[in-house]
Amino acid sequence: MTGSPGPTVESSVGDEARPYVDPQGALFDDADLRPLPAHVGYRGPVACSAAGITYRQLDYWARTGLVVPSVRGANGSGSQRLYSFRDILVLRIVKRLIDTGVSLQNIRAAVEHLAARERDDLARITLMSDGASIYECRSADEVIDLVRGGQGVFGIAVGSVWREVEGTLATLPAEDPAGEQVAPEGVTDELASRRARRAAV
Repeated sequence: MTGSPGPTVESSVGDEARPYVDPQGALFDDADLRPLPAHVGYRGPVACSAAGITYRQLDYWARTGLVVPSVRGANGSGSQRLYSFRDILVLRIVKRLIDTGVSLQNIRAAVEHLAARERDDLARITLMSDGASIYECRSADEVIDLVRGGQGVFGIAVGSVWREVEGTLATLPAEDPAGEQVAPEGVTDELASRRARRAAV
């Protein structure tokens, strides 16, 4: 994956860490992004619904190592893969990249690049692409430089996709690696409120 030109962006994005950019230069405020706990997983059909993909795509990407479930993999016949919030976030980004004609080779590079980013770092990234290459931007100035150079045709703000996935998963069933059901966050809050109201009577 190639980086955009500029003092805070390296010419090639690989395993090297990028320098930190002042959050004031970020494209959006990520303070309200709250990923679900890493141990909470979602079954294949839920992951497909939240990512906007087919089960066939999900299965193929898992088997080819593009996006593998990090909560629980498939272990034998009848077992269910469990995808984390972050897995589903990446699945949704991959779907958008595919829809815009980005090559699988560049998509794999993008997935590896995103996997190396911490939560706060990841939330500030905007991926830009001209359909052939992918560029990472962390400020409006970097986006403008790409567009002016004729390189940026579309952009994916990771924080925006994060909010979309968060909203979609808010009411969908989840479970832990042992198979125990985990109530969605909104449902948990509502149940706690009901218990509190009954206790106050």
